[in-house]
Amino acid sequence: MDRNVGMGGIIGILLAAGRGRRFDPLGRRNKLLQPFEGEAVVVHSARHLLAALPRVVAVVRDGEDAVAAQLASLGCEVVVCADADSGMAASLVHGLRHAQAAQGWVVALGDMPRVRPATIAALARAVEGGADIAVPVLATERNGESGPERGNPVAFGRRHLPQLLALTGDRGARGIVRDNIVNEVAVDDPGILLDIDTPPDLQ
Repeated sequence: MDRNVGMGGIIGILLAAGRGRRFDPLGRRNKLLQPFEGEAVVVHSARHLLAALPRVVAVVRDGEDAVAAQLASLGCEVVVCADADSGMAASLVHGLRHAQAAQGWVVALGDMPRVRPATIAALARAVEGGADIAVPVLATERNGESGPERGNPVAFGRRHLPQLLALTGDRGARGIVRDNIVNEVAVDDPGILLDIDTPPDLQ
C-alpha cells in the first residue's frame, strides 16, 4: 500500500513505529495494542485522526502485522518503515515521503489516544489558513503558576517540507518547531499532553 498520496488537502501522519521500551523494557507487550476504553490504544489515535482528516498515513515498524492490520481495517494507508529503530525522524520522513504532495500534514503519535478530533481539525484549519506550523496549547496550572502549555499533534505547511525530510535521529521535528514562527491554537483538550508511556497511563 505504498502508493503516493495525491495533491491537495491536509494529510494525517500517524507515527506508530516505536518500540515503547519504557512501557515494557522486555518488549513482550506492544503498548499500541493494549486495551484502552474498549479498543487498542493505536485504534483510538487513528480513529480521531480519521474523524478530522480525509486521509491518514500510518507508519508502522516491520514485523508489527497486528498493528498494521488494525490500522488498515480502519482505512489508514499503512506504510512500513524498515529503519524505524534509527529514531522517530525516520518514521516521520517515511510518512512524509509517502504523502509529500499534500498541502500540509498533522503529525500525530500512536500513543496519544485522548487527543480530540476537534483539536486535529483546528490544527488543519490553521495550516489551510496559511500557518506554516500550528501547535495546540492548553491553559494549565502547575506549582501555583498558570499559562499555556504546548502539546501534540503538530501541523506543518509545505514551507518546512525540505527541513522535515532532512530530519535524522530521535528528536523528530521539535527543533523545527523551536526555531521557527509557530501558530499556537488554543484548545480545551487535556489529551494533547497525555501519552501512554507506562502501564499506569492506561488508567
